[in-house]
Amino acid sequence: MSEFWFYHHERARIADTLPELLHKLLARGGRAVVVSPLEARIDSLDQHLWTFADDSFLPHGRADRPRADQHPVVLSQAPENLNNATMMFCLDGADPGPEADWERVVILFEADDEAAMAWARSLWSARKKSQTPVSYWKQTDSGRWEKSA
Repeated sequence: MSEFWFYHHERARIADTLPELLHKLLARGGRAVVVSPLEARIDSLDQHLWTFADDSFLPHGRADRPRADQHPVVLSQAPENLNNATMMFCLDGADPGPEADWERVVILFEADDEAAMAWARSLWSARKKSQTPVSYWKQTDSGRWEKSA
């Protein structure tokens, strides 16, 4: 059964924190799929992951392009495990779909997005009722992630 981790962004934007989370996963030898139903978000992340830092980039590919299975991080509009990933990151209300393919599903949402907050609350409730292991993470004043529930 997949674990669901909910990351509540109150101080930073998802685009600012996602590269760090992905870097940590890749450093441990993991692979990820980042899912958003919004093509504009996929386009933006595709550019951002190459340029978010002057001295670093995140190797990645897109599900709608050739050789997606060869990339350690795949950007997709659907929850498909094209690259044998262990983690899926869901943004913008993305439906996590069947959870059998993932060790962990990470739900990222921003406090100033009412629709995303409602989606996260609904998903949290549904997963709790189904006995799925869930945890809630928020940022400290210093910007570190802290498990709160």
